[in-house]
Amino acid sequence: MESYNSFHVAQKQVLEAAKLLHLDNATIELLSWPQREFKFTLPVRMDNGTVKVFHAYRIQYNYARGPAKGGIRFHPDETVDTIRALASWMTWKTAVVDLPLGGGKGGVVCDPKTMSQRELENLSRAYIRAVAEYIGIDKDVPAPDVYTNPQTMAWMMDEYETITHRHQPGVLTDKPMQVGGTRGRRDATARGGVITVREACKILHVDPSGCYAIQGFGNAGQRAALLHQELLGGGRLVAVSDSRGAIFNPHGFNPKELVTHKLTTGSVLGFPTASVISHESLLELEVEILYPAALENAISEINAEKIKAKIVCELANGPTTPEADLILYKKGIHVIPDILASAGGVTVSYFEMVQDSYSFFWDEDLVHQRLDQKLMKAYHSVREAIKEKNVHPRLAAMVVGVARIAEACKLRGWV
Repeated sequence: MESYNSFHVAQKQVLEAAKLLHLDNATIELLSWPQREFKFTLPVRMDNGTVKVFHAYRIQYNYARGPAKGGIRFHPDETVDTIRALASWMTWKTAVVDLPLGGGKGGVVCDPKTMSQRELENLSRAYIRAVAEYIGIDKDVPAPDVYTNPQTMAWMMDEYETITHRHQPGVLTDKPMQVGGTRGRRDATARGGVITVREACKILHVDPSGCYAIQGFGNAGQRAALLHQELLGGGRLVAVSDSRGAIFNPHGFNPKELVTHKLTTGSVLGFPTASVISHESLLELEVEILYPAALENAISEINAEKIKAKIVCELANGPTTPEADLILYKKGIHVIPDILASAGGVTVSYFEMVQDSYSFFWDEDLVHQRLDQKLMKAYHSVREAIKEKNVHPRLAAMVVGVARIAEACKLRGWV
C-alpha cells in the first residue's frame, strides 16, 4: 500500500515547476487542480441475476490545449486521488510531446479478475451511459488502462454510437483495427522509450550496443527487448524480471527466444542458460541502459546509490521516487522520466484520433516515422530545459509541460 498520497506528489511536482517558471499564484492554483471531476454510481446486472452497484470516476484535469486524453482503468483500489494524480500526469505528458490535447483519467472500482466477459461488457456499457454527455472527440477521448483493453474500447465505442446515433470511432482510442484502430499502437509505448534512449546515447556518448536490463517483462518490457536491438543496432540483454523472478546471463539472451518463452510458460524463469538473481540485484547491475517497466517506486532512496546504469528509461509509471531522482542526478545517471519515456502510447493514440477523423489510415511505416519525429523533438526540448534550468530530468520535463499548459491558459484569458 502507498505510504503517500499520489495526488499530493503530483501537486508538489507542479509547484516545483511553476516556481522555476515564476508563474503567478492564480495560474499555480489552476494547474494544481482538475478542471472537472465526475463521480458516478453504476448499477450493473450480474450473471447470477443480482444487481451490483459500482463506483466510477472521470476526471478532466486540463483542456486548455485540446480535449482531455487518458485511460479508463478497472481496479479494486481506485480512489479519486489516484485518478486525479494520473490525470495530472497525462496533462503534462501530452504537453511534453506537444500534442493538441489535455489530460484526463477514469476508473471504476471493481475486481475484473472475478468478473465474466458478459459482466465486464455490461459494466463498460454502463460507464459510457453515465459519461457519454461529457466525452467526445472535441471534449474528452478515453483509452484503455489497467485491466481494460481494445475489446473494452470496442464495447464502449459501440455504446457511445448507440446513444448519439452517429459514427464517431475517434471518441475512444486503442481500439481493434477492424473498428478504427491504428497500426503501430501495440508497440508504441516501448518504441517511444527506445527512441528517447537512442537520442540520449548520442548526446551522452553512451554505447547503445552495450549491456541493457529490463525490470518487468510485460507488454512494454517484451517490446523494448526487441526494439532495443532493432532501433539501436544491437545490444546485449543481460537480465530481465517479472513478478515470479529475475534471470541473468552476462553473455546475453536472445530477446526473441526469451519473449517466446515468457508467452509460452507465463514467466521468464526456466529459460535455458539463465541463472536466477534477486529483483534488487537486477536494478543494481553494471549496464549501459536500465528499463524499469514494472512497478512504482522500484528505485528509491534505499537502492538509488547502488544503481550503476548510465541511462534509466522509465517505461513504468513512477518507478523512481522523488528522493531517488536527486540521488541519481548527483551520481550523473541520466533518467528519462516516465512522462517523456512512455509518451509513445498517447502519441500514437493521437494519430488514431486523426486517422479516425477523416477515415483514412496510414501504413505502419508512416506511424513509426511520425512517432520518431515527435519523441525525438520532445526529448531535445526536455534536454534544453535540463541545461537551461540546471535541474534533474523529471523536473525539466515538468517545466516543459507546465510552461506549455500555462501559456495556453494565459492566451485564453483564464488567468
